Amino acid sequence: MPIESQIREYLTREAETMECPPAVSKRIEQSYSQYVQRQRSKKTMKKRWIGGIVAAAIMIPTAAFAAPPLIEMATRTPMTAEQVKVDAVGQAALDKLYRSYPETKSFEIVDASQLGGNPTNASQGKAIQTSIVLQEKGAHGKKIRLDLNGITGEIEHVNQENWQPQEKPVISLSDQEIKSKVDDLINKLYGSTGKYEYSMEPMQNSDSKTLLLNYTEKGSTTPFYQALVQGNTISVSLIGGGPAATVEGFFTTNGKPDYTADAFLNDEKLFALLHMSPAELKQELAKGASVAEIAASKKISKQQVIDVIASTQAKKQIQADSHGGASDDERALEQLKLMVEPKVLQVIEHKTETPW
Repeated sequence: MPIESQIREYLTREAETMECPPAVSKRIEQSYSQYVQRQRSKKTMKKRWIGGIVAAAIMIPTAAFAAPPLIEMATRTPMTAEQVKVDAVGQAALDKLYRSYPETKSFEIVDASQLGGNPTNASQGKAIQTSIVLQEKGAHGKKIRLDLNGITGEIEHVNQENWQPQEKPVISLSDQEIKSKVDDLINKLYGSTGKYEYSMEPMQNSDSKTLLLNYTEKGSTTPFYQALVQGNTISVSLIGGGPAATVEGFFTTNGKPDYTADAFLNDEKLFALLHMSPAELKQELAKGASVAEIAASKKISKQQVIDVIASTQAKKQIQADSHGGASDDERALEQLKLMVEPKVLQVIEHKTETPW
């Protein structure tokens, strides 16, 4: 068994007996937005730190802002600039970036990596995610990071740093100027923001000013794009939005539906496994039980629940691939399932009375 799988299984078992003290949970909530920014800008960490990072990932609650899971660090493979340029997904993203921001043609690729796959041997399957960091020369040069879906080629996350003068960072601009900056990033790398309804709100429990911007289609409760603005950095994630979930508000965060939980739990195979309707599941969760506890009361194991939800989420990614072969799909499916399992575990062990 690969060492990464052994680590994941061991830490998952250990996590089942761990309780996160309220003081620690509060501190995690307060620092999470800054943590996301730091992790996105760091290079791959040394192996001796990986165990601690993975353990921390199990305890960190899911946030509304979608960020690459920390557990991915354990299985990322570094790439050279030359490997990025011959990688189909990486080259397509660079071409799009260069068309959108011609100045980036002179930027250097300072960091790149893949999750899954093998940059030196394409026959071993596609990467689940490819990450590329480019930077302008200079101490405070402009920097941009792209996190690409290795299956669909979509830009899942983009991080734009130091594109404003240091003496006037982006967070110091007016709300309208900030929106204009975020609009420009989305319009150039994704598509027009014109059809989306827009909202801006400060992030709670943040040690420094942080704004969250949601771009939502009419009739949907889930953002299509979500942006985080902090310091001199703009981060945008492609959430996907779409029609309202079959059932909303299995869990809520700050009075609003938790999009991750709704996306995971609106699963027909899960309802069939539990022999419950969506409304019945929501009612039981409202009483304070977790999905894992509900399953246990029906003599259904936690792993069975994880397998069902993780398989559904992985297949959604595979089905979105318009140019993948069946052999690649099987390998990608297994990698995607492993990647999403820690998130699923958080959802099914969550209880209504304990905010994420």
